[in-house]
Order: sequence, then C-alpha cells, then structure tokens
Amino acid sequence: MRHFTCVHDLGDLRQALAEAFEIKKDRFRFTELGRNKTLLMIFFNSSLRTRLSTQKAAMNLGMNTIVLDVNQGAWKLETERGVIMDGDKPEHLLEAVPVMGCYCDVIGVRSFARFENKEDDYNEKILSQFIRHSGRPVFSMEAATRHPLQSFADLITIEEYKKKERPKVVLTWAPHPRALPQAVPNSFAEWMNATDYEFVITHPEGYELDPKFVGNARVEYDQKKAFEGADFIYAKNWAAYTDPNYGKVINTDRSWTVDTEKMALTDNAYFMHCLPVRRNMIVSDDVIESPRSIVIPEAANREISAQTVLKKILSDL
Repeated sequence: MRHFTCVHDLGDLRQALAEAFEIKKDRFRFTELGRNKTLLMIFFNSSLRTRLSTQKAAMNLGMNTIVLDVNQGAWKLETERGVIMDGDKPEHLLEAVPVMGCYCDVIGVRSFARFENKEDDYNEKILSQFIRHSGRPVFSMEAATRHPLQSFADLITIEEYKKKERPKVVLTWAPHPRALPQAVPNSFAEWMNATDYEFVITHPEGYELDPKFVGNARVEYDQKKAFEGADFIYAKNWAAYTDPNYGKVINTDRSWTVDTEKMALTDNAYFMHCLPVRRNMIVSDDVIESPRSIVIPEAANREISAQTVLKKILSDL
C-alpha cells in the first residue's frame, strides 16, 4: 500500500481486519519492519488520540518518529499558488513538502476542513499536495473529508463487540456549540457501507451529508425511530454540508442529545464516539459512563488501526 486516505486503499477489508487482530495479539511481532525507518507526523490541527496512538504504533514497529506542529515552532505555510507572498507566511507548501520528504520514509498528515471554500476542502487541498510532492508514502491522520484511522478503529471495535453477524449500526447527529467538519461522519459512513451491516444515519433536516459518503445507508430524520433495535449508536456532530449553509451551525436542538431514554429504545446498544466529546451536549453523563459505553476501548483501538496501516505501508517500501 502506497498511500492511505480511505477504506478502499486497504484492499480486502476482511484481510485487513485479520491483520489488525493479529497485531493486537502481539504488537511487537513486526519490530524489525520499521527498523531504521522514520515516520514524520505533521499536524496542522490539534490532536490527542491521533498523535499518541500513531506515534505508539510506529514505535511498536521499530520506527523513529518526528512530530511537527505546523502552528507552533514552524514557519507559517502558504498553500495558495500564484499569490504574492508579502504577508505573514514566509514559506510555501510547494517547497516545504519535498523538504519534509527528505527527512523521513513515511509521512502522516492531519489537516481539517477550513470551511472557507467547499471545493478546496472536498478536493483535499492540503493532503493531496503531500501525496503529489513529498515523494513519500502518505497517510491521513484526519483530512478535510475523512478520518480513516478513526473509522478503521471503529470497525475493529464493532467487530470485537458485536453479538450478531449483521448488527444494526446507527450514526446519529448530536448538537454542538461549534461548527465541526464532516470528516468523521463521512468516513464512518464510508466504512460502514463497506461492510454488510444494517446501517442507518439520522440527523435533522439540513444536515444531509455528501451523497457519495451516505451510499446505501438508510437516512432517517426521526432519531427515536432510527434508534429502535439498534446494536451500536455512534454519536457525532457535524456542520451543514449543503449550500448555502456549508460549514455552518444551523441547529443546536438539545432534543438530539443521546440520553438514557433514547438508548432504552435500542437492543441494549453499545455507545460509541470518537472523542473528545461534549458531555450533556452530544451525550448525557449517564450514557457515556454506563457499562455499554465503549468509547475507551474504541480509542485504544486507534493504536491498532494505525499500526495495521503503517505495517502495510512499510511492507511495500
């Protein structure tokens, strides 16, 4: 595997899951694979789980790691071509990217949607420049439209906890005070559509996702109806995708918060969230603290998803 940006890059999903569970049984089995190899992790945005889990995964494989926070300690980077660089950005991404490639063997990039230009966001303007100009294998640590390492960890977690071969998985929108990217829900939907699960997306009107990510999912505007008989509830906020409200908060209806009453409609479902989570906005305290909350095992599996991806990349170097 040369690059990793979405579920389709993994190839056979069942085989990738088998690799993940093999790694989980023995995280240090492949330490020679990354010996004398260097991972450069580049962050345009904040991170906790992604930074720690990916660095740990690389170390498990014997890799050296370099972490660069673009917003702290690095030159501000210009991303637009053709501009007169007379402002506060002294370095262009077109020079910075190939220079970064000189110092490593693999590059991980984290760059969120900016909500300034929908076309730029959905063309993955930052991530695509690293793929084109770095000369190195590149994987996404969350981009403008997808968060594949998170979604892979989500899938691993569902496979571990499911009680039936074809569980009902529900992705539900929940309120949030800020405008958040569509990357996690887009990616989660794409990965769920790659399985044979029963998959439902529920959200208020106006929060429709890009149809290419919705795929074959059933869209249900009645949250309680969507929850009926569910085996997994995945809560996440996202800003509006459709024009003219792209990137905006158009609803903060607290009735969409996931609480005990709604979880009682499910088939004793597990609760999932990518974290960080706004308590009593996204989910009530009693739900996230309940024995059916699997947000911590889900976060722990971020190490496994990252290590599986890095192993596949290193195997093809």
